[in-house]
Amino acid sequence: MKFSEKFKKNKSEAVETETAQDSGKKKHKPDPKKLVGTISKKHIKNGTYSMAMAAIFIVIVVVINMIVGAIPSKYSQLDVSSSKLYTIGDETEKVLKALDKDVTIYQIAPSGSEDDTISNLLSRYKDESKHIKVEVKDPVVNPKFASEYTSDDLASNSLIVVCGDRNKVINYNDMYSTSVDYNTWKQTTTGFDGEGQITSAIGYVTSENLPIMYTLSGHGEKDLDSSFKEDIQKANIDIKDLNLLTEGKVPDDADCLMIVSPTSDISEEEKTEILDYLEAGGKAMIFSDYTQDDLPNFDAVLENYGVKRAAGIVFEGDSQHYGMQMPYYLVPTVNSTDASSETASAGSYVLAPYAQGIQKTDDVRDTVTIDSILTTSDQAYSKTNMQSSNIEKEDGDVDGPFDLGVAITEKLDDDKETQIVYYSTANLMESQVNQMVSGGNEKLIKFLNDVKYSFNSYTLNQTVLSLGVQAIKDREYFEETCAKVIATREWTKCELKKLGFSFGDSMSNFIFATHERVPAKEIFEVLREHNIFVRYFSKPRISNYLRISIGTQQEMERLTAFLAVFLGE
Repeated sequence: MKFSEKFKKNKSEAVETETAQDSGKKKHKPDPKKLVGTISKKHIKNGTYSMAMAAIFIVIVVVINMIVGAIPSKYSQLDVSSSKLYTIGDETEKVLKALDKDVTIYQIAPSGSEDDTISNLLSRYKDESKHIKVEVKDPVVNPKFASEYTSDDLASNSLIVVCGDRNKVINYNDMYSTSVDYNTWKQTTTGFDGEGQITSAIGYVTSENLPIMYTLSGHGEKDLDSSFKEDIQKANIDIKDLNLLTEGKVPDDADCLMIVSPTSDISEEEKTEILDYLEAGGKAMIFSDYTQDDLPNFDAVLENYGVKRAAGIVFEGDSQHYGMQMPYYLVPTVNSTDASSETASAGSYVLAPYAQGIQKTDDVRDTVTIDSILTTSDQAYSKTNMQSSNIEKEDGDVDGPFDLGVAITEKLDDDKETQIVYYSTANLMESQVNQMVSGGNEKLIKFLNDVKYSFNSYTLNQTVLSLGVQAIKDREYFEETCAKVIATREWTKCELKKLGFSFGDSMSNFIFATHERVPAKEIFEVLREHNIFVRYFSKPRISNYLRISIGTQQEMERLTAFLAVFLGE
């Protein structure tokens, strides 16, 4: 069988599996034969990984990466431990104190079946602000209530957040994170994100001017994956369709332009309008997929910023960098960049199926900077003959390594900056693909969600502006917080010295430490396995150091206690 036929067959099967999974929601169990084991440690345990604006977030700006942010990550994705299920964080408290609009939160649940965790959390919101009202709506007594806000069937204990004529639905399943053991098909609840969802929804319904992301249409573009779209909307970003042929230009209110894998080329006029938008300091997130048709105008946009698509589809020659026994299901190295630092530091794996190689050109302007987000191994190659039945490297194939994702910036006059995030496979953000790496792709998306607003200071909503004013005024809180950080830092330094660590006399909010006998990489990997995250850089001169950020006193006590056991001190 020719590879082109295998490619179509495998891709078709993947789509069919995903469609079946979506139609059955989370109750459907995928066929184990089609998943072939999903990226096991057998395939990736010895790989070198460090990263991956969804996968994301692959939200947005550049994409999502750069597309979305002034609200801290605690806003949209707060990690609430079992001991803090009914508490809310400092940032949420500030949001509620600054709230000057009435917000009603409806809990949709049969009488007597309210989720206690959600109910107690809502009580805290109500206690913190006189503008928050909480009501329980029994769908048996009020069967048509939810239909006023959504056409979807809501799971019991879903929430509807309302302010004036704006509303946001929070599905029950979105507040709880789960994982699936693909050996037993057992689903386990792994976390609760009620605070992140609710605070984000309050920000959305009370905002007057939300950032807008336009998605290009008219060229056979791929539809946004539903979960990816939800991540963008949760970040309080409006999504609007853009047909440049009818609109004539990228709208002035565009905060980001997203182009998702066109299958036919853009016109010369559209190319000009896109470049005009970008060269004026626009932001974009761009995805591409392999197509047999030439796309000269689309490619010209990329080449204007120093990158081009390699012919064919990338195959990995290193078995540690692909999964599912398919060398075109790539597990790239994740590099630590502004677009991917959180994913890289967490050590998450990213899966990028059917990707094209991204090559940097030599004739780009000095004002353009290109940072690699995802990279293949040196043994990767791009297969150019799609009619070949041989998946091994052949004459005519293009030698790697390749980038699979890049972040592009260009400094402009008047302190403006063009920002582009480009990934050479839209499959990166497919729900099924994300599940194969236990949410690794989505972590990239989450980070992008955290950086919303960073590229356009004029998109700050009323809540964020109010918080900024109060933060400047609250000198006492600032000094109190700094004092706590300093005290915890000095305590941590003493404890680490007792455990055999050495470091410079840090006066910052982190410690750059090395151990006298255990390699930094080994410590980093063990900590990561136990959900304790520090940063490690596999770079010359600093490859045996860990960057340890100063958290709360409780967090640092947990870190040092674990290290004491691990190091045998």
